[in-house]
Amino acid sequence: MTFATPTGGTKTAPPLPQTRTAVQHKDRWRVPILDARDGGPADRLASRLSKCSPPTVFLSVILAGLAALAGISVALGLLVTNVLVNAWGIGGADERAEVWLAAHRSATRTDASLVGSILAGGVVLPIVAGLLVLALAALRHWRLAAFTIFALGVESGAYRITTLAVHRHRPEVARLESLPVNASYPSGHTAAAIAVYSGLVLLLTSRFRVRAFGVCAWTIAVALPAFVAIARLYRGMHHPLDVAGGLVIGVLALVVVVFACRTADAAAAAR
Repeated sequence: MTFATPTGGTKTAPPLPQTRTAVQHKDRWRVPILDARDGGPADRLASRLSKCSPPTVFLSVILAGLAALAGISVALGLLVTNVLVNAWGIGGADERAEVWLAAHRSATRTDASLVGSILAGGVVLPIVAGLLVLALAALRHWRLAAFTIFALGVESGAYRITTLAVHRHRPEVARLESLPVNASYPSGHTAAAIAVYSGLVLLLTSRFRVRAFGVCAWTIAVALPAFVAIARLYRGMHHPLDVAGGLVIGVLALVVVVFACRTADAAAAAR
């Protein structure tokens, strides 16, 4: 674009700065759910932390979110162990569900439950998350890599803190695994499955907005953690209320990491 000068000549106008949205649309790896909304909570928080670098903002939100999530999880755990299991027959129903499952065990079902436990166990999930992080880091997609590793990290941290503060005896049935008997609440396998598998689907469906793909992906995102949860119940490792506690941790861990990514995005845009 050119315009006339007072001396009769012409001058080219400087290009207008690109907006955040324009820059985002040029990124084929853009995941909209991790983008901060102008004027939203993440954007406002980033403006208050304007003196901090985006990585510092991200870690600050992660730590604050972890502390809040751990507090919520511990409070729910104490409510379950000190109130709910002793009221309205909830504790008895929790135990009867486990007795029924134990009475209907079979070789095929036991093998299937082992697969469900392995899918969300302490070996498979770190490998899955680690491979994703390495691949994303090699491609220099740091925000996606941070989301992947911290989704599992926030979930694991909240789970560990909860088990230190809340002690519930595992179901009074023949258990198929040898784990500490006073660590029934919450179900860490259920929480981890949601944080990793459902978190991955959350990113994919945000990036690829095709209805058929979204339906299939979210069906898997719901079915896989449900399979893991049922497997843990079947193996006598948790009560239904313990699985519900794991569900809360897994979902809120994703909320924390999404908000941290959005706040870091707003901080980076401000710079």
